Formats: sequence, structure tokens, C-alpha cells
Amino acid sequence: MDARHEHRTLQALGLADAPRDHPLSYPGAWPARSGLLDGDELLPLDRLTHPGRTPVVAVGSNASPAQLRHKMAEFGVSSPIPMVRARVTGIDIGVSAHVSRAGYVSASPVHAPAVTRELFVIWLDAEQLALVDATEPNYDRVLLPTPGFRVALENGEPLLDAFAYVNHHGVLHNGDGIPRRHPGQRALITELLLSSPPLRLLFGETPEEFCARARADARRCEQGTRLFAEEKLVTASGLEHLHVG
Repeated sequence: MDARHEHRTLQALGLADAPRDHPLSYPGAWPARSGLLDGDELLPLDRLTHPGRTPVVAVGSNASPAQLRHKMAEFGVSSPIPMVRARVTGIDIGVSAHVSRAGYVSASPVHAPAVTRELFVIWLDAEQLALVDATEPNYDRVLLPTPGFRVALENGEPLLDAFAYVNHHGVLHNGDGIPRRHPGQRALITELLLSSPPLRLLFGETPEEFCARARADARRCEQGTRLFAEEKLVTASGLEHLHVG
């Protein structure tokens, strides 16, 4: 490898661990700045907008370069992906109401008109978009319309047609009907297990046990997803009315 690029590898940047391999790291490490994900490197970007590609706001592991690399490699796709920091108004990061086969409980956007979050927009070409759609079976890709939502790139430039993945199982709440924020995987699973004896029977006493059992058994994941609904922990994200992309 060219010595000039050694410090741009995901390993050197502390971005090499994919949540699919390390579920308790979910949503994975996000970059400190915008960049071009090219194989195992995160290179500088020469521009922030990319005509001909679809901009998708990432609220979970799709903002992790290692997770994106993992998804692309699984399907033999090697083309680069621009990842651009953005300020997004109108959504917050909630908790999807399903247990993933990857061993975690993932994030999902929720409607939050007064909230602005620093997130990433990933710019996907047609092949990449079809691939990421296929890896999100529990989500619908929806358009975030203006003026209800605002996506501004790091230079302040607004995006008029950005998309996001919304969980079609709904999202979790804390008992008050208001969507809960995703606190990170270990904290989330610890809280869920402490508050639900039936969930402990299914997935064990610790986050490590939860992840191992979820990864080993798709049927157990389905049972956990049903249990969220049976225990009345599920509410709407507030984004269900948006148009599917």
C-alpha cells in the first residue's frame, strides 16, 4: 500500500470493527469527518453532492464504514461510497421494535420536529442502493420531505430529496408511549433484560448472552420481536405516513 494512504485505512482510523461481527459495538464507529469509503480506506472527498446517486440518511450502522464494507463485500460490490456529514432536523434516533439476526436491537428514525442531529448521508449508486435495500428487510426506505424535515450538508447546502430507512415493526418506548432514544447496544440490552423476565428467559441474563442467542437462532429473534409487542413496548415512529422510495 502507498505509504501516503496507510493512515487512511479503517484499521488506522479506528473504524475497522463491523457490528455484524461485533454486535455489542452497534451502531459501530462513525467517521470523524466526511470521506469516500473505497475498499478498506476512507479517503478525502473532493465534493459533498453526488448527482446520479441517491442520498440516504443513516441513523444506525449504515453510518459505520466497516458495516458498509461488510455489506458490499458480501455481494461482491467494490465501488466507492461517499459518506457526508450532515445536520438533520426532524428526526431522532429511536429503537427498532425487532431483534436482528445480527445479534442486536437496531436503531430507527423517529419523528422529532424540534431535534437536530449530526448524522451521515451515504450516497448510493443504483447497485449499492438495491443491495442496501435488500439488507434492510425490516425497514422501508422513505423520502424525508421538506419543509417537515431538513437535511443540510456540512457546508450548509440543503438536500431536497434525502431518504431514510424506517422500521415497519414500529419502535420501542419507555412505557409512556414516547419513542425511546437508542443509548447504544450494551446499555439498551441491559435495560431491556432488566425490565423483562420473559426476555431474559429467551435471551439470557447478560448482553453477551443476548447477542449470542440472537445470532444463533432466527426463530428466537422472531419470538423476541413478538414479545416486544405482547409487552406493549411498541409505538409508532411518526414516520409511517411518508412515501416509500
